[in-house]
Amino acid sequence: MQILPFYLLCDESGSMSGDPIASINGALPELHHEISTNPTVADKTRFCLIGFSDDANVLQPLVDLSDIEEVPALSAGGLTSFGAAFRTLLRCIETDVAALKAEGHEVYRPVTFFLSDGIPTDEGWEQAHKELLASRYAPKIIAFGIGDAEEATIGRVANFRAFMQKDSSVTAAKALREFASSLTRSIVRSASTIAADGGSGFTLAVDETVPGFSTVSLDKL
Repeated sequence: MQILPFYLLCDESGSMSGDPIASINGALPELHHEISTNPTVADKTRFCLIGFSDDANVLQPLVDLSDIEEVPALSAGGLTSFGAAFRTLLRCIETDVAALKAEGHEVYRPVTFFLSDGIPTDEGWEQAHKELLASRYAPKIIAFGIGDAEEATIGRVANFRAFMQKDSSVTAAKALREFASSLTRSIVRSASTIAADGGSGFTLAVDETVPGFSTVSLDKL
């Protein structure tokens, strides 16, 4: 079977406390429902949640969404720290891809949804990010910045799509719903194409625009 691993990497620093964390936690069950109730998508998708700050780390291991009874909640704590998050993500991807291949699956390039409302406080996070993108299974990263996030930083984190909140009424929950819908549509379209022509190709065509967000140019450096 062909499997797409995707990772939800969410800032749970002190700056995300209150409404942002609550809205993310409110959206996670919707994301779960969006994907797990569509058999075509659920069969091809594995989900991992990583919540990060310098002293908080919620980790839901890579699983079939239909097997999750309750998506773990994020909890605010610490400062915005990117380096540890990217290192955790890299370890998870390497372990997950190896396990899926050992089970006989074909593994598509992993996808990461990254969400932050802060400015990284850890020096040297760029090195961890560089190692992630240079790895054998480097993920496609779709980054969303909300609140006080720096547009330039969000553009550096992403290597596939980058968005910045332009409408304060658009919550993190809205961003997650948009992402889940976009990912679902992409997998359904791809699965239909594969079934129609008997091929095995897969192209992730995540939407280039998100309501309430502006598109950010990616930093190619």
